[in-house]
Amino acid sequence: MIKELAEQLSHGNNLTTDQMINVMDEILTGTQNDEDIAEFLKNLTEKGESDDELLAMLNKMEEFALHISPNCQGKIIDVCGTGGDKLKTFNISTAASFVIAGAGGNVAKHGNRSISGVSGSADIFEYFGFDLNSEPSKVNEIIEKFGIGFMFAQKFHPAMKNVANARKVVGGRTAFNLLGPLTNPAMVKNQLIGVFSDDYQERIVKILQRKNAETIMTVRSDDGMDELSTTSKNKICLLKNNIITNMVIDPQDVGLQRGNISDIQINTKEDAIKSFVDVLNDTANKTKIEITALNAAGGLIVSDIANSFDEAVELALDTIHSGKAFDKLKNFVKNCGDMEKLEEVERS
Repeated sequence: MIKELAEQLSHGNNLTTDQMINVMDEILTGTQNDEDIAEFLKNLTEKGESDDELLAMLNKMEEFALHISPNCQGKIIDVCGTGGDKLKTFNISTAASFVIAGAGGNVAKHGNRSISGVSGSADIFEYFGFDLNSEPSKVNEIIEKFGIGFMFAQKFHPAMKNVANARKVVGGRTAFNLLGPLTNPAMVKNQLIGVFSDDYQERIVKILQRKNAETIMTVRSDDGMDELSTTSKNKICLLKNNIITNMVIDPQDVGLQRGNISDIQINTKEDAIKSFVDVLNDTANKTKIEITALNAAGGLIVSDIANSFDEAVELALDTIHSGKAFDKLKNFVKNCGDMEKLEEVERS
């Protein structure tokens, strides 16, 4: 079946929901070979995925995933990006997640090791001794206790191992780059999602709206980052109270300084770790701290902890400057990782 459907895609035809559900069943149960899966994914990307196709893929991925249901006061959110902006910035969304948790939010962070960047969110958690293969029940408990926890994509989406080789064969973006951030194992209804292309900003919001999402904010900076940036203006698409609004945020309008991309770029995993810690303990350069605060602000709005970017940015900066963000990291590492690693980075 997969060959027939790949052929249909090559002629520019969309698949029906049933066709996509059936082929995803074949792919995720491991009954197809890598070359056929790669051909199918490549043709799908070249045609351009329809919303119905993406929704069918998303529903199937969720069916094959492991899930958790943390019981927290207030909303549980995720903050992540599709990746693929190739700008080699430090782990902004991971740092922002600890700021959000430090300000009283709850973050069920879902992520992976880096594929196209220098360092992924999993690389950061792993460095500080967090067990990426923690059982779902353990991660559930950690989120309830600390207001933040990490779900390693490979652990929570075991069926995706059947697609890994095919994605390497394709060697570029596939539908799964888009779907990864949308398949949070805690089934969060509130998310801040960085998107690599303007074409998908509103589409992702509409797909999640069809899955009964509550508050979704997709963001992209004018200079191409899949994050909110202080280096340029930012396009935002927001779903709230079932209404979709598009807006532009200029960081200078919310009291932040215009930064340069070079201020937030890194070359090595060591740079990534150091930048992450320096932001949270308030010793990083101003651009790193402010870009983290801006992304945390988006998360605080999605969490319903703040109502506007002005208010949210102020709260995020205060959480960093007061030491609450770093306290959250220290407490997390002390209980779920290796404090020596954190002390070592601080000393360096």
